[in-house]
Order: sequence, then C-alpha cells, then structure tokens
Amino acid sequence: MIDAMDFDRAPFLDELFHAESFRAELDAQPWASYTHAYGSAEDVPGCLRALAGDDDAAAEEAQSELYGSILHQGSVYEASAKAVPFLARIAAAGIRTADVLLLIGGIAEGGTDPDPGADPGPDLGSDPAGSGAARESDEAACRRAVVAQLPLLLASVEHEDRAVRQAAAWAAGWTGTAGAALAVPALRDRAAVEKDPLVRAELLTSLVESDPEGSASAAAGAVGPDSPPELRIAAVMACADIGLPWTRDHHEAVLDLLPLDRLAADRYDHSRNEPLHDICLTLLDRDTEADREAVFALLDAALRSADPEARTEAVWVVTTACELSRSAPVRLAPALVSAAAEDGTDDETGALSALGRLGPSGAPAADLLAARAAGDGDTADRALEALVAVDPVRAASLLARDLERRPRALQAASGGPADSLPVVPYDPELLAAVRRRLATMEPGGTTPFRLTALLASWGPDASGAVPELLAALPAHPRVLPKALVAVCPPGRRAEVADVLRARTGTGPADERIEAARALHELTGDHGALLPLLAELLVGSARGGGGSGGSAEPIREAAEAAAAVGPAAASLVPALRAALNSPGAERNNPQMDDDIALAVALHRITGDAAEAVPVLAGVLGDRDGLWRRWTLVRAAAAAESLGPAARPLAPVLKALLADPRQTPSAALALRAVAPDDLDAGHMAGLLLDAAETGAAPFEAVDALVAFGTDALSDEHRARFTELGERDRRVVRSGLDGTVEITDERLRARVRAAVRDEWTGTNGQGQIAKED
Repeated sequence: MIDAMDFDRAPFLDELFHAESFRAELDAQPWASYTHAYGSAEDVPGCLRALAGDDDAAAEEAQSELYGSILHQGSVYEASAKAVPFLARIAAAGIRTADVLLLIGGIAEGGTDPDPGADPGPDLGSDPAGSGAARESDEAACRRAVVAQLPLLLASVEHEDRAVRQAAAWAAGWTGTAGAALAVPALRDRAAVEKDPLVRAELLTSLVESDPEGSASAAAGAVGPDSPPELRIAAVMACADIGLPWTRDHHEAVLDLLPLDRLAADRYDHSRNEPLHDICLTLLDRDTEADREAVFALLDAALRSADPEARTEAVWVVTTACELSRSAPVRLAPALVSAAAEDGTDDETGALSALGRLGPSGAPAADLLAARAAGDGDTADRALEALVAVDPVRAASLLARDLERRPRALQAASGGPADSLPVVPYDPELLAAVRRRLATMEPGGTTPFRLTALLASWGPDASGAVPELLAALPAHPRVLPKALVAVCPPGRRAEVADVLRARTGTGPADERIEAARALHELTGDHGALLPLLAELLVGSARGGGGSGGSAEPIREAAEAAAAVGPAAASLVPALRAALNSPGAERNNPQMDDDIALAVALHRITGDAAEAVPVLAGVLGDRDGLWRRWTLVRAAAAAESLGPAARPLAPVLKALLADPRQTPSAALALRAVAPDDLDAGHMAGLLLDAAETGAAPFEAVDALVAFGTDALSDEHRARFTELGERDRRVVRSGLDGTVEITDERLRARVRAAVRDEWTGTNGQGQIAKED
C-alpha cells in the first residue's frame, strides 16, 4: 500500500520493503524470547505484518495492540527496540507513514540516551559472557534503535504530506542529543524552507531537544509578531526550556496569543499541549524571584482578559502556581477575584472554586464568595466550599442555613484526609442545623461520616447533639458511637453508657464491637468487649474473617485489645494464634495484622520477646509494592517497645536510606538504641527527607522530637529555610489539599525555630557527636 506520490521511488522501495524479504527477516527474529508489557513478544511479528498489510481494519487493530504491548503507557521494553527497524521500513515505504512515525517517536520518547560505557551486546540488552560491560537498559536500547533508523526517519521531513513531515520532525526530536549529529542538520535544512506553521513549530521544538544551545538564537528570533502563532508560542516555550531570561517580548507574545491551548491542539508533542501551564511551570521551577514575578505578572494579566477561554486557562495555571509557590496565593488573589466577578453567577472559568485554593490569602474574596453562597444550586455550594477555606467562621452561619443542600461545603467543613482540609469551628447555629440533619439522614452515603466528624472536632461543645445521636444510633451503628464518646458531657455518661452497653448484645458482631469499644473508651468497662474480640480473632484466624463486615478484622481486634492493656490477658492465646506463620509469604494487610498483634501482645504481657521477631520479619522485608506505610507502622511499633527492641536496630538503620522511611526509623532508633545515633548524620537525613518532600511532616516532627537545639549551624539554616523558602515543601496530595497542608508545615517549622530562639524548646536531643 504505497501512496501515489511515492511511485517515483519504487525501485528504492522494492529494495527496502520487498514483502517476502520483510517477512523473512521478521520471522528470523526469536520474538518469543523477547519481552514486552504482557510477557512474551511472540505476538509482535503478527502485528507488524498486519500493520504493513492491505486490510485497514486489521492494521488499526495491530497498531492499537502495539501501543499496548511495546509502548505501554509510555513504557518501553526489549521487544520495543527489536520492532523499531521493521517499523522504520514500514514508514519509509509509505505505509501509514504518519501513524507509524508517531509510534517510533513514542518509543524514542520512552527511551533514554545510551550510556557510552554500556555494551548493547549482540542481542540489544544482553551482556555477553566475559564482556564485563554493564547491561544496557531497555530504555537505552530503544533510543539507540531509533537513532540507528534516523536516515529513514529524516527522509520523511521532506514528504509532501504535512502530517508526515510533522510526525517525522517530532520523532527525530525525541532521539535527543544521542541523535543530534544526524538529526540537527536535516531538521535545520527543512526549517529553512518549511512553510506550514505546525511543522515549523515541531521542527523548532525538536531542534531545541537535540541542540538547545545551538537553537537558542532561532527560538529567540521566532518570538516576534512576524511569526505565525503556532511557531511563535513554540518559540516562547523553547526559550523557557533553554533557560533564556524571560523578557517583555515573551510576556507580550503570550498575552497576544491567548488562549494558547488551541495553538497546540494539533501538535504531536502531546506532553506540551497546555502552553500557558507549561511555560509557567518551567519558570517557577527556576525558583528565582524574577521568574516568579514573571509568572505572576503573566497570570495577573491573563486572569483579567476579556476572553473567558483565556481566563479559564489562567485559572487552571493559578491552581498549579499555588501548589508550587507560597507567595502565589497573596500575589494572585486580586486578579482571581476579578476573574470570578467577571464570570457572574455561572463560574464559567472555574475561578470561584479556585479561590478556595488561596486559603486565608483569599480574604479579599470573602464578600464575593458570601454573596454567591447565598444563592441556589451547585454554584452556591462551590462558593461556600471556597469560603470554608478562606473564612471558616463566616462560612459556618451560611452552611447552617442550608446544610442539606451544601454537600461540597459540608465535606470541606468536616475535614479531609490527613487533616489536610480546614474544619469549621464550633458555631451554635451550625450545631442546630447538624442536629436537625441527624434526625432526617438516611442510612448510607457520606453524610453520617461528615456530620460526626464535624461534631467530634467540636468535642463537648457539641454535647447538645447527644439526643439526636442516640436516636440515630440504630440506623448508623458503626458510625455514631465514636461521635457519642467525643461529645458526651460528664452528666450524660451513664445514660450513653447504658445505650452502648445494650447495643453490645444485639446485632452483627462488627456493630457490637463498635459499641463495646466506645463503651470502653467512655467508661473503661471492657466486660462486653473482650468476648467479642475473642470471637472475632478466632473466626478471622480460621479464615472466616469473623462475623462482622470489616475488611481488617484482625488488625481492628488487636488494636482494641492493645487499648485494654493487661486486663485483656485472656485474649493472648487468640492473639498468638492469629499471627501469620514465621517465614510465610505475606501481603501488606497481613503484615499490618502482624504488627498490630505484636503491639497488642506487648501491651498486654509487658514482654517484648514475641513482638521483636514479628517486627523484624516485617522491617526486613522491604521489597514489596506499596509497602511504605506498612514499614512506617512497623517502625512506630518498634518505637513503642523501647530498649527491649534493641535487636531491631540493624533493620531500622537499613530503613534510614529511604527518605520516606527516615523519620519513622529515626524515631524508632531514638527509642531502642539512642547511643548508636550520630547527631549530624541523623539531622542531615531528616532534613533531606523534608526538603525533597518525601516525608516532610514526619521529618519535621522527628527533628522537633529530637530537639532543634542540637542542630549544627548548617542544619539549623536548612531547617529555618524550610519555613521561609518560596517553593513549597509539600508537593503532592489530593486535589486542593497541598497548599493548606504546606502552610501547616510551614507554621510548624516557624514555631520550632521561634521556640529555639526563645529557649522554650523542651524536647529531647539527638545524641551528641563524639
């Protein structure tokens, strides 16, 4: 299937893509021994044959399968490199050229520049016996394979079809510096004569990828108004990527071209299809005052644009800027308020919701948000949700007026994961509204959790809700007991205890256990709890999972037993029986069970002899997936054992090398083997964990626990910088939680520094260096 335009190249193509020769070479490869995303690559030759065939439907299916196997979600494999020469021949033969070039470019994009010291071996990835060379990675092999095919790929930059030229330019660019010697001259020659704006943009971007320094003047020269819009915005992005200073010309070019997304919609560089977002992110990553101000000036102007599409793009970038920069909320608040006001009541650009990302810095928006929150519908709910973050005191009375129809605002008011969202303070009107809602809410959904979280955060101030909680308890037996304990005043403990005690004898086991745990917490009475825990432990240990509905019955039972302490001695045999067999293969939930069981046995018996080997088995098994929090829990359990857990010191020290585990391992070592700690080394590791964002809160808390007065001058300066730098320390989290979580971390650091200066840091110290 050769395009008519390629007929004059028929002799070349006959030699390059003779069907029988192609199939013979394809079949000669040991595809079954190569691997891709789904294991053996034995299916790849069939896909390549179909891709080169005359059946369009089969070719499309084959292309889809290849994207799923040899370029799976951007990842490349051994078979990916092996397929590249055949793909290149298909593309050069004029068979679905643009599509195949994009697949080749994706493989190059997923690769990495080859290491000159690595030996690809005769099999692109094997290490020949006796060679002594480091094994080349699949990623490097893929990049090397595409570079080897550049003569075929670059021929397509002269193709008559614009889409083919564009795809060839994009694919060549992803060979990076490894392919620069071949790619750069060809791309420059084509750029000198190319007329199509999209292809010119792709050519410039690829030149910058391959030769940033040598392409700087071309990028700077294309920023002006004489360039077509697609090339002009590509040039601005290229200048930012190269690291050129941001100028007034760049600023004016972006504002002239807003909205920008349309200019990248047909680009093959899909990783850069949001130009305003990408430009601002690049500048913010430079982390200089001048570049931050350039971003803020750009966004300020874009937010005030008369074009709603431009404002929409800017609002999206503002949310990212606030996640990255601590000064962004204050600087951008006035313009964001202006954008929200311009939208009217429909929140066309999303500015209304984005105001909540500003937190207290959004105070200038409080009046606007309150006015919108007084309206109806989803827009009013989103306005009130934002007001909860900006001014929670003011939000409380508005939430009280229409609690049932403000689910988003209620979620924000009642707190979020890891205490990362604000909580509305106690308000009598809101308490009255919550009491009314308790009387009418149906089983299921999130409303019971939201209301009880809000009540629990108020504590005894919410004691007026006890009658409604008691009345709703039969319909919500797993959710409400904890809230009852949190709000119950002394004068009503006997009444609440009687109700909880009665519920320990009826209903499913998990509901009875929840009532029994609440009763124990409220009164210390564990008479009803212990037999229920014994029943749950025995049933779960036998594989029945107990008769309750919890997904973690053993862990919950062990934690409840640990809370009872020595009085739960009757549970010791059941706790021991629930432990997994030593040396058994365990998944993370089973490890979590064993951690909780080990802690319970220690709390009940006072003897760490059983707990230490259990924790050693968990802490020494660090290779499993998603094991971070399991190891954190194991280290915290070791810390609770104190010096009796000294045998765990070696496995805890091994965890220090992982910044995500450093804080919990450091605190555990402080408890179990304090004499083994090196002050400077430990402080440096904790600061690394905080500065990189690997475990910022945990690292700061650990530094405070050790005592900041033990820090060296260098470490003290680094710790102070955590609270004063513009770049946020917390860089990840659920949408909308990063900013407020980082601000709480910042306040924690500043308080610790202030306490140190005033001499009020009463924490312990890291052991002094010899």
